[in-house]
Amino acid sequence: MILYPAIDLKDGQAVRLVHGDMDQATVFNDDPAAQARAFVEAGCEWLHLVDLNGAFAGTPVNAAPVEAILASCDVPAQLGGGIRDMATIEMWLSKGLARVILGTVAVENPDLVREAARAFPGHVAVGIDARGGKVATKGWATETDVDATDLARSFEDAGVAAIIYTDINRDGAMGGPNIPATDSLAKAVSIPVIASGGVSSLADLTALKATGTIAGAISGRALYDGAIDLAAALQALKG
Repeated sequence: MILYPAIDLKDGQAVRLVHGDMDQATVFNDDPAAQARAFVEAGCEWLHLVDLNGAFAGTPVNAAPVEAILASCDVPAQLGGGIRDMATIEMWLSKGLARVILGTVAVENPDLVREAARAFPGHVAVGIDARGGKVATKGWATETDVDATDLARSFEDAGVAAIIYTDINRDGAMGGPNIPATDSLAKAVSIPVIASGGVSSLADLTALKATGTIAGAISGRALYDGAIDLAAALQALKG
């Protein structure tokens, strides 16, 4: 199981939110590229980046720090937030991003996801963010009546590289991930599923790995707070 350290970008800084609330942002590093390099030096194999402003704006806002991270780190990175058309997908992949994460458009324009996955095999992931099993879009600000599992199943034949499943009520709250819901989603599709939201201890990571169904886990606040030692966690997950 791959551990993805998260760098959430707001106003050019690396922050963490609680439950996706932009008013509850804690700044952890005002140099996101330095933060990324620290994660790489600890041994991570991937980076997970989120343009928080972009998720609300619907267009890239924190492009400069993302580009700085891509220029200074030699591990692959995936990015979500504000990526809602083919031109933006092409732009990011041309700059060296390994994987784009499509969230809002997966609900509003699923044909774009399919087109992008065909055009860029292995480089397109779907982000499914849910409250109580129902998908939320536009930086989690818009509730829908779309069922998370139904949405995931709808892309079964699309060729997407991964599904990133976030339980919004767990995100940033350090209360542990929603393992049953994530495991259930992973069993419902053949697409690799990455868990996000609430991963706050080594025990959480080992429990996710123990399901045997979950391909990866994203953690942010726990790494910044020191609740998870990245190097130790990476070593444990190799076992």
